[in-house]
Amino acid sequence: MDLFLETDDDPNTLAFVADLNQISDEKLKTPEFEKDRDIVKAMMEREDRLIVPARRGNWLFDYHRTKDNPLGLWRRLPADLEPRSDANWETVLDLDAFCKSEGKRWIYSGAITCPFEPTLVLLVLSDGGSDLLRLLEFDTQEKKIVEGGFDTPVARAHASWLSRDEIAYFGSVDEKSATRSGWPRVGRRLRRGQKVQDAPVYFEAGKDDVYGSAFSIDPLFWGDGKDERSIETFSVGHEIGKASVYAKDADGQIRRLDLPTEIDSDLNHTHILWRAKTDERFASGSLILQTFSPFAEEQLGEARILFAPKDGQSISRFALFKTWGVFIVSDRMVPQLFLIDLTKPDAIPAQIVLPSELQTVSFRLLDADLTLGEEVLTVIGQGFLQPYSAYRLDLTDHDRTPELVATDTAPAYFNAEGMTSQLLEATSEDGTKVPYHIVLPKSWTEGELPILLYGYGGFASPLAPYYSGNNGLWLQHGGAYVQAYIRGGGELGPDWHHGAKGSGRHKAFEDFVAVARDLVQRGYTKPSRIACTGGSNGGLLTAVMLTRYPQDFGAVWTRVPVIDMSRFHVFPAGRAWMDEYGNPDVPADLDYMLTYSPLHQVKPASDTTYPPVYIESSSNDDRVHPSHARRFAKRLIDNGHSPLFHEFGSGGHGGAGDSGEQAARLAMGYSFLRQTILKD
Repeated sequence: MDLFLETDDDPNTLAFVADLNQISDEKLKTPEFEKDRDIVKAMMEREDRLIVPARRGNWLFDYHRTKDNPLGLWRRLPADLEPRSDANWETVLDLDAFCKSEGKRWIYSGAITCPFEPTLVLLVLSDGGSDLLRLLEFDTQEKKIVEGGFDTPVARAHASWLSRDEIAYFGSVDEKSATRSGWPRVGRRLRRGQKVQDAPVYFEAGKDDVYGSAFSIDPLFWGDGKDERSIETFSVGHEIGKASVYAKDADGQIRRLDLPTEIDSDLNHTHILWRAKTDERFASGSLILQTFSPFAEEQLGEARILFAPKDGQSISRFALFKTWGVFIVSDRMVPQLFLIDLTKPDAIPAQIVLPSELQTVSFRLLDADLTLGEEVLTVIGQGFLQPYSAYRLDLTDHDRTPELVATDTAPAYFNAEGMTSQLLEATSEDGTKVPYHIVLPKSWTEGELPILLYGYGGFASPLAPYYSGNNGLWLQHGGAYVQAYIRGGGELGPDWHHGAKGSGRHKAFEDFVAVARDLVQRGYTKPSRIACTGGSNGGLLTAVMLTRYPQDFGAVWTRVPVIDMSRFHVFPAGRAWMDEYGNPDVPADLDYMLTYSPLHQVKPASDTTYPPVYIESSSNDDRVHPSHARRFAKRLIDNGHSPLFHEFGSGGHGGAGDSGEQAARLAMGYSFLRQTILKD
């Protein structure tokens, strides 16, 4: 049996990983690997990149990696100056120096601003790129850690400020505090300097839930001054994608809001905005606005449909700010941006005109400091061949619809002249039309292209076009890049996700291979020159391509993959995935999952020839345990195949790390592609 590979410190596990790592190092760490690694590292450390700052008080803040600071610098600039790369930025925190002083590798993962004293933040520090977080109080004015301030244990955690001296802290610090999935369920009112175990319980989710959380809206910063009470809201995730929302009423009782559980939602001090994911009350995919009055007998007002999707449309993102709501519609993969004025009861969403070349847009408030309100909405636009551009929407004037104003554009990370991007459709096995983008290199006119095909297809997570110097490097190597929008994802709305959940999972696989076959039918390539890649659930997807459709691919690069569908739930994080995949303890669910479980579908080399496969993992991945990848590699070897395998010592599930580590990880994969589908 290979279950010893689930024990990280087992000598046999360590030897297995070391032996396979040595093989992949010898095979993949070529002079071309070194060149690619150095190119990617230099791109990550460019000084002239686009800066999209966050404003706190009188300062603009930015996080930036440099050649001398591969873990990054957190820096600031006076708020009245333009956030240009050549401005006189002042270092607030040197992550490299901080980690050296602590003798530990911390990865910067953001900062939670205190609205009561915006110079104070909770630094969110990941332990080596894992899901385990330390929250550390930092004074941005004094540029130092707060002596005697908040400093929480390393755990899965999140927090929000309740006052200047108190936070709502949710952390999986012990068995009682964690859900069955290992995520925090118990929130405590934690005062500065207090030990977590000594803090009183603030809110609890159920043991069988996925998570619990809380957020306080103080009227000083959000309300109209008529009610001095803070608004306290809570959320309980029952499964991934299913949650209940609560609010504390006038009597101090925590009451569940009358909402379906299968929704996405956001709220402020006056409204709640939510997207239906079933037809329980409104058509699936509809965006609903309701007034929110937590201290009234009826906490929610009459529901109003802001947007009802037509065929090919979906809500890709939405949010509420103080007096505005904003949402993005994907209309056949083309973005549309809308604003709604919450100060006008019957306001109709106003569409903001976007530049036609943008394939994707996102947004965020300039202000992390809630005392400043919502003066500016920063919109980021991009495309596969279009560098990031920043735009500004001035939200201060409610008498007119704001207009998009361009502010800055990122430098080009590669020469896209002659390259093209197209949106195409493949036809899946059941007749469903599956959209995908192809980005063509400028050197191609006809013939058999080397193609890197990427997909995810799970947990309603949507993919969208994005600008990437890494993809540009692949295009400059003469390869084409394809991104497939298969079922299981959220690109075309909730039903696009539901269709591939549970016993429908095979539809995601059929969609993905349909895209690969469509590329061949259209004359772009042949199967031996298509490589597929994906991570996590996308790692499951690509591993299934290896075992189920080996004849359709020339190489498979599977990253931090879910592999064993009979045991994914024995690890805490995996217990949260049973709504998505099924419950291995239920015989019918297990029987179905075993029909595609990559570990159980490996055939002997005497029966089946697999394309070359590179399996990538991380030793400190606490979301998808690295034993999935280890056992897959061993099962392939035991059946006479020769996979390449590399388990990186850090980086966690997302491959975080310093710029050199991240660059090396990508370059290893590109080296694998160079030796497989890039060969003539």
